[in-house]
Amino acid sequence: MEEKKMDELAGLLTILPPVEFCCVYGSSLHPNNYDKSRMIDYILGVRDPVEWHSQNLQTNMNHYASWMVYLGGAKMITGVADHIGVGVHFNPFVSWNNQTFKYGVVRMNDLIEDLRSWENFYLSGRLQKPVNVVVDCLDVKQLNLFNLKAATSAALLLLPDTFTEEDLYAKICSLSYKGDLRMLFAEDRHKVRKIVQGQFELFKGMYRPVLEEFATKDLLRFSSSNAFQEKVSQDCGLPAVQSLVSHLPSTVKHSMRKMLGEQHHKMKIGQVVHDVAIKSRAEAANCIEKIIRRKVMVSSVRQAVSGVLTVGAARASRYLANKMSKAWKSRA
Repeated sequence: MEEKKMDELAGLLTILPPVEFCCVYGSSLHPNNYDKSRMIDYILGVRDPVEWHSQNLQTNMNHYASWMVYLGGAKMITGVADHIGVGVHFNPFVSWNNQTFKYGVVRMNDLIEDLRSWENFYLSGRLQKPVNVVVDCLDVKQLNLFNLKAATSAALLLLPDTFTEEDLYAKICSLSYKGDLRMLFAEDRHKVRKIVQGQFELFKGMYRPVLEEFATKDLLRFSSSNAFQEKVSQDCGLPAVQSLVSHLPSTVKHSMRKMLGEQHHKMKIGQVVHDVAIKSRAEAANCIEKIIRRKVMVSSVRQAVSGVLTVGAARASRYLANKMSKAWKSRA
């Protein structure tokens, strides 16, 4: 992205306390989006949320719901995010420099853990889609490669033996919406396809290294074609399924072992390896879909309740109204 645009995106940080990670996500990354009235969405990673919110309250108290400021301050803000939500506190409808912003603040350890384990499958889902990294003190972009590889593996298990590159990115994008209650009434029904088609080259830049790695392992084969409709075929044999499952995060494999059973392998060094007992590809795909759906549903409900508490009923209603307006237009 050109330097001028990067400077614009970093501008909000000049009025906030220092952060260790910052990325911009959502519709503002769409190459054809010129709507200046839309909120620009940020994720901010900080070392200590209580300390960060304490500093931010001194200069930006108006970003927060007044009842939280006066009844509990930074400790309450962080406590609600941690114990009711999934560790992220959002401040929406922040006006600055003739634009509107929404920023979510998360503890760096929680962000990194979700990328590695999909414990909540909340921020990991956000970072499976194109983002624009503005600050990255701990090389989160590199750590996110594991998340991208896991998302690719899960998507491949849910796809047929032949598909297009657009189909693959749409399936990856859809993972974090499975089970999200907002998709029933407050989201554009065509959201996933719009995201992928509008940001296809960004998806390609993110995932091509992973796809090329999988191709060298004979898990994928590409055929020459045009743009979105490039054909991809995959090996659907059991060894290939086991290889894809091996790239999934620990919490997913643990849940799969509980649902499907496990098999033990003793290594030469005496170590016992516990693998998922996969009997068929269809069984593995069905299991993965159930696990991801449950994770997303739980996280989306927790974060929705946390959002109503932390931003106040008026702002929450305004945000929901905006979402529902888009949903109704997509169904018209």
